[in-house]
Amino acid sequence: METTPWWRDAVVYEIYVRSFADASGDGTGDLAGIRSRLPYLAELGIDAIWLTPFYPSPMADGGYDVADYRDVDPLFGTLADFDALVSDTHAHGLRLIVDIVPNHSSSAHPWFQKALASPKGSEERDRYMFRDTSPSAAQTGRKEPNNWLSTFGGPAWTQVPDGQWYLHLFAPQQPDFNWRNPEVREEFLDILRFWLERGVDGFRIDVAMGLIKAEGLPDTDPGFRSRSPIWSQPEVHDIYRDWRRVLDSYPGERSAVGEVWTDSAEDLALYVRPDELHQSFNFAWLEAPWSATAFRKVVDDTLRSMSSPTWVLSNHDVVRHVTRYGEGSLNPSAGVARGRAALLAMLALPGSAYLYQGEELGLPEVKNLPPEARQDPIFSRSNGEVLGRDGCRVPLPWSGTEAPYGFGPGGSWLPQPADWADLTAERQAADPSSTLWFYRHALSTRRELRGTLPGTISWQDAPGDALFFHRGPLTCVINCGEEAVPLPPHDRVLISSGPLDGTSLPPDTAAWLVQE
Repeated sequence: METTPWWRDAVVYEIYVRSFADASGDGTGDLAGIRSRLPYLAELGIDAIWLTPFYPSPMADGGYDVADYRDVDPLFGTLADFDALVSDTHAHGLRLIVDIVPNHSSSAHPWFQKALASPKGSEERDRYMFRDTSPSAAQTGRKEPNNWLSTFGGPAWTQVPDGQWYLHLFAPQQPDFNWRNPEVREEFLDILRFWLERGVDGFRIDVAMGLIKAEGLPDTDPGFRSRSPIWSQPEVHDIYRDWRRVLDSYPGERSAVGEVWTDSAEDLALYVRPDELHQSFNFAWLEAPWSATAFRKVVDDTLRSMSSPTWVLSNHDVVRHVTRYGEGSLNPSAGVARGRAALLAMLALPGSAYLYQGEELGLPEVKNLPPEARQDPIFSRSNGEVLGRDGCRVPLPWSGTEAPYGFGPGGSWLPQPADWADLTAERQAADPSSTLWFYRHALSTRRELRGTLPGTISWQDAPGDALFFHRGPLTCVINCGEEAVPLPPHDRVLISSGPLDGTSLPPDTAAWLVQE
């Protein structure tokens, strides 16, 4: 009998390693801290864990500047700690996905250090994107090889002492690899094998659409992702065909999910053809406003284009969704209520769901971090005009009434708010009305339904700013409007994100209904 691959309908929990749990007491989360919290994750009801980078790094960008792709940074532990985490994760019935960062390395990587010490045109420099000053510099006044900008602000080029420039789509400490160089391709195939041999179940691929740049590196119109010479070049798909062959050569349904930002669901679908990646993140749901119309468009576009859809509300790069959803509302609790409702709608859809650590506690974005505490390069490169991503990366509150709330025996690398005592996992575990209890109930209910629901949905007419859809015997309803709407006929409520009176669906509420 054919079975569904685990990743096709999994619930994956993202762990931002620095901020999850600290066992060593140095204020930074680590692998041993994650191991200590595996029972919590198993009880939550997830299927897999995704770890952000834990490799040796100068931490210019929170570990996404990798200096060694085959080791563990001492901040987080050792390779032995990693092996123990893999073993314990599997013992708890969970899978483990690790982040891989192929677009760029750290400037401290031995390859880049050799490139800096080597002359123009050398094999060492060809592993990266070194270029000379723009031929039109005299006419334009621009010396950089082209007009590309860093995602973190400012030019995407830094000049070295001999006059050449190197490309960095992110921080200057993150030089881009030259993926047209066969040596780079072989190196990463070997890196994949290294971690697969250690038992990982898959990879999350950072900046998956950016590895190949257009020949000649022409100037870009920054308004478009898909038609840019920077992103989604056709040759990038050859890379993932090679990766897929490596993944398929290992037992146990090893998988890969790409971080792919595109202009359309159709372009996104190109990455998940049968011989390429298994999945790609669907950021359209994350970017959608609190609106039934917007949600329906995302669902329609996604299910029309993707055979293995994914859904996500938050991650380590964006403002937490309870804060996004609450902005502009006069109701101070609207963000949490809408976050719960959005979770139910997301979990009712075909495909897999990605959760971000702390969303099960209803954590908000921390906006009032002092400037001296912020570490995101976006903040420093914008001279403080853009706050960056530190606000969603504040370490988790586990227990107690004051910081560091059980995060570890010491402090925490980013300060935690003084009013988080009611949001700790310990406090919420004792409160059946808490967000943590709701997440556990929702994930448990979804797991009970697994394998009984079709891979398609059908829309039902809904009043106001509400969405009603069927997925086999399950009906999901969500009300994004300001007035209550009548519930459709049903025999039983499986779960609701807020109180129901039996006949109507309040604003900012969702529910799963069945007819028997």
